[in-house]
Amino acid sequence: MIRRAVAALLPLAVLLAGPAAALAAINDAYRPQDEFKLDPWFSIGPIDFNKAVFYVIVATALTCFAMIYVARRMQARPNRLQTAVEAAFLLMRDNITRGNMDDAMAKKWFPFIGTLFLFIWYSNLIGYIPLPTNTEHPFHIGGVEIPSFAIYAATANIAIPLVLALIVFVAYNFEGIRVKGLRGYLASLIPQGITGFARIPIFALEFLSNFMRLLSLSVRLFANILAGHLIILFMSGGLAVLLGLEVLGVFTLPFG
Repeated sequence: MIRRAVAALLPLAVLLAGPAAALAAINDAYRPQDEFKLDPWFSIGPIDFNKAVFYVIVATALTCFAMIYVARRMQARPNRLQTAVEAAFLLMRDNITRGNMDDAMAKKWFPFIGTLFLFIWYSNLIGYIPLPTNTEHPFHIGGVEIPSFAIYAATANIAIPLVLALIVFVAYNFEGIRVKGLRGYLASLIPQGITGFARIPIFALEFLSNFMRLLSLSVRLFANILAGHLIILFMSGGLAVLLGLEVLGVFTLPFG
């Protein structure tokens, strides 16, 4: 058994020995990035329906269902589901909204932030579930073409986090200007205690960083989900395909 394990892991050792050996061993047909291609399934007018749209619809449906289902089944003596929901509610209300706003503003914006939280949470969780969404490599059962099972998440597409970041960006700037006025809101970008000429470069930096949040908010979520899925794909069989040694799947699949 030890000899078999050594024989199976030897190509991996060769792969790690040097760049030349790695390039010689790589299977060029293995393209993990293709898992994130958005081939259109069908079109409705100018709109292409693909797996990213499918995952957005599923996450949206789960978010709406969860909120409506729970709202209609609140009890004086909570069951297990209600206890879990109340724990999530307290997390969103106390740690996220009240942790960054006063009580009046937190009460006003909690439904928006709670919905955003649940939508992203469901989107990320769905990404762990293999679904038949890979139309590039279908298989056939009884003459019926069925897409291969694959993992994907709407948040692994930069467009989705970017749209969410744009909504948040518009919302908090609108609220800031509404409450403080344009001049007061711009003045609030300068941290307290900054006086004199330093206010000018500090204001420029803060104003720029306000727009940079669009990049940081969207890329942070997108990059984390994308990298996580690539690691899962790589460990659950990609390494074996890359080296052309399916036997490695016995070792890598549990890690995936």
